[in-house]
Amino acid sequence: MSTTLNVARYSALLSGVFYGIYHRRSLQKAHDQDKEHHAIHQREQLIAQAKDAWRHKQESANGSDGVITNPEDPRFDLEKLVAKWEKDL
Repeated sequence: MSTTLNVARYSALLSGVFYGIYHRRSLQKAHDQDKEHHAIHQREQLIAQAKDAWRHKQESANGSDGVITNPEDPRFDLEKLVAKWEKDL
């Protein structure tokens, strides 16, 4: 075997190893970004479900006695809310 052929073989081997390392890192980075995006989307979906459940719970609780518990609502009446709390105790 000639030394030129050995140099070419080992150069090709080392360049393949380094390319493999580089390619693996790029694939891992893309996978990590996709995983993070999926986790963020999942959290947003869970928050939206929790908000809907809370809103439904508040509507069902308010529907029975007509007391509005949201202070941002223009129909909010503090006296009715306090009276409801006293009645519940």
